[in-house]
Amino acid sequence: MSRPAILQPVPQAPGLRVALVVSTYHDGITERLAAGAREALAAAGVSATDVERLDVPGAYEIPFGARTAAASGRVDAIVCLGCLIKGETPHFDYIASAVSHGMMQASLAQGVPMAFGVLTVNTQAEAEARVPEGPGNKGYEAAVAAVTMALLAREWQAPARGQGSEG
Repeated sequence: MSRPAILQPVPQAPGLRVALVVSTYHDGITERLAAGAREALAAAGVSATDVERLDVPGAYEIPFGARTAAASGRVDAIVCLGCLIKGETPHFDYIASAVSHGMMQASLAQGVPMAFGVLTVNTQAEAEARVPEGPGNKGYEAAVAAVTMALLAREWQAPARGQGSEG
């Protein structure tokens, strides 16, 4: 029995700058994840000109692409999109673990929110089921998470030296 998706409201974030780091491996799926992410960003009021895309060869390369985007200082949040389909060897487990840990490490080191939109599925059919049009798309969900975290970072970020209340 599958659980129904819990849809998050789309926060409004005009002016937010976002990078999409997209694996080109399994591009039939990742292009649909990217389309879902762009749809959510548009719903959040993020201008298409404020969304940059970095293509990487596979899921393993996503953390480096995300770290590179974060280090550029050009973005407020990053949506990482990829697809891993389990095969007959443990390769899937190693890559999935490396990608998730690498993204978390990059996000914490750079101080830029990075949302995990990397599918880790058993079959192509499971991947297809996770990329419908609309809010049920996992790319859409990852973009909403990235926007939410970028807004949280803005709210809680310490003011630059010399700004804020006089003391």
